[in-house]
Amino acid sequence: MLFLLLMAGWFSCVCAQAQVVSPPSTQPSLYPPLEDTTDNKQFLQSLKRISQKKTLFGRAVKALVVFKPRRIEGPVENTLLPATHAQHNYKVVRSIYFKRLDAFGYSINDTLALPDNSLERLGNALHMRTKRNLLRNQILFKEGDLLEPLDLSESERLLRQTDYLLDARVLVNDSTSTKDSIDVVIVTKDVFSISGSGSASTSGTRLGLRDINFMGIGHQFRTNYRFGLSEPQTWQFLGSYYIPNISHTFISAELLYQNTHYYKQQSLSFRRDFFSTDTKYAGGASVAWYQTLIPDYYEQGEGENGEGGEGQVINHIPLDYNIQDFWIGRAFRLKSYDLAMDNPTRLITAARFMNIQYTQGSGPTIQSARLYLTAFGFSFRKYYKDQYLFGFGRTEDIPAGNLIALTAGFEDGAQKNRMYLGVKAAFGKYQPNFGYLYGGLEYGSYRYQNSWEQGVLTSEALYFTPLYRLRNWRWRHFLWNRASLGMRRPDLFALDIDQEDGIRGFSSGAVRGYRKFVLNYETNFFTPLTLLGFRLAIIGFADLAWLTSIQNKSPLKEKPYTGFGMGLRFRNEFLPINTIQVLLGYYPRLPLVNNQQDFKLFQTTRQYYEFNDLRFTQPLISEFR
Repeated sequence: MLFLLLMAGWFSCVCAQAQVVSPPSTQPSLYPPLEDTTDNKQFLQSLKRISQKKTLFGRAVKALVVFKPRRIEGPVENTLLPATHAQHNYKVVRSIYFKRLDAFGYSINDTLALPDNSLERLGNALHMRTKRNLLRNQILFKEGDLLEPLDLSESERLLRQTDYLLDARVLVNDSTSTKDSIDVVIVTKDVFSISGSGSASTSGTRLGLRDINFMGIGHQFRTNYRFGLSEPQTWQFLGSYYIPNISHTFISAELLYQNTHYYKQQSLSFRRDFFSTDTKYAGGASVAWYQTLIPDYYEQGEGENGEGGEGQVINHIPLDYNIQDFWIGRAFRLKSYDLAMDNPTRLITAARFMNIQYTQGSGPTIQSARLYLTAFGFSFRKYYKDQYLFGFGRTEDIPAGNLIALTAGFEDGAQKNRMYLGVKAAFGKYQPNFGYLYGGLEYGSYRYQNSWEQGVLTSEALYFTPLYRLRNWRWRHFLWNRASLGMRRPDLFALDIDQEDGIRGFSSGAVRGYRKFVLNYETNFFTPLTLLGFRLAIIGFADLAWLTSIQNKSPLKEKPYTGFGMGLRFRNEFLPINTIQVLLGYYPRLPLVNNQQDFKLFQTTRQYYEFNDLRFTQPLISEFR
């Protein structure tokens, strides 16, 4: 943690010449945007002149490049109770007006903006706009209700976190509101919901189709089919159907089917989270069937320097099992001594029952069992607004606050009965001029015959700097640290450092261990260029990972694996497709198997960093990963 703070100070000094985007004052209307200077750049001016020519190349440039200046918000602090909303507490909501914007050509900050080219108009014609009833379903109040504190800001956040909306604003029309009633205006901007993908190579063919807002009612389906594979099963299929927020209960349902050679799953689940700070009840129920081939983490031989049998082939164990899982939670609001303010701190209790039945497979950490868990927690949450974190200019909600959770339970197993104890503590702090800092620590272990076993200690720290700005360029730095330590566990080779678990672009089934320490650095430069709605960012990264398979040994005593690289990141915020990243990595140390190269060019769509929402969930068993 001290290392992160020192690095944060260093980055602040390095970027002292740059201008930090300062937060504008909160207003009851739409937040004032910052005017971009993209169209004044000499390069784009020359492109614009070319696009005005009636040549084939000129027409292509005109069709592909967007010359409109982008209007971009600076980071806006979203306090627990915006001052502009406090005056409306406990007033009657007289009316709610929805202003729904299509995906292309419209602006959440300027509702008078219109599509100005044929591609945008064609995209909107193919898009089905989100239904008003779906938006009403997502907010915390309705016409005729008394407006509770935080209803406006929490409703805006809940709308914005949906997959089918790019952004949302919940405003009060002060010109028509009175002393005892208000008129609410809700502005939303859709995402184009349908996407397809495909690829073909000598190793197989893949086809995919997804819709995250089917018929404008918020339902989601996805399918992915691969065939012509060289595996024993020459085809793979993944399909799911997801229904969010059924009838304004905030209960979501998902049906999932997956069939591959190594993994098969059929599941049905219902879930209601503590989605808002005002949520009283949460819970879930699910049934699932699994057939898997898992790596044998127990019998692998130890390699040189404790590197987990480098060069050896890892055997796979067939494992078939089914799970029935049920949980329920209750949050209790603490007293507030300010009648105009709600106390966001909650005391939470929850209980969980799991029934796990194995029909094939065994191992030192595997047994059929009934698991009874209970948890008690303390949660304090608030959210801030910022930009250019995981997106390219859209409003993003940053969680801050504190979370403490204590879990205790009993496992009634087929081989042995044992107690379980776990504890988790986390905090998040955000300041526009400091950046964001998250820290978390978690421990869990079983108690059997007067000794602790199968324990795990994990820690995480994430820091990102403020958003720096120089003309129309923006950049930000990220630092991420994760550690996982096994304690009295038989699975000495359960941890890896592949991809998102350690070093991006690194992949080796032979490099596994029992304890690891990972440090990741990334810098993002957001350019002003736009091509067919796709924004471009230049990224650089440096990853380090220490790993050992020897019990009671610090992973920092081993020689680290490293990865360094840079590349490009593309994203169209108006489409549901993932961020596209093309990276070139250099790996000075690689295992001596499969003739791996020091340099690797790779493509990924997965998001590397993510926020911990500081949200109390169901009672959990600490993961060893």
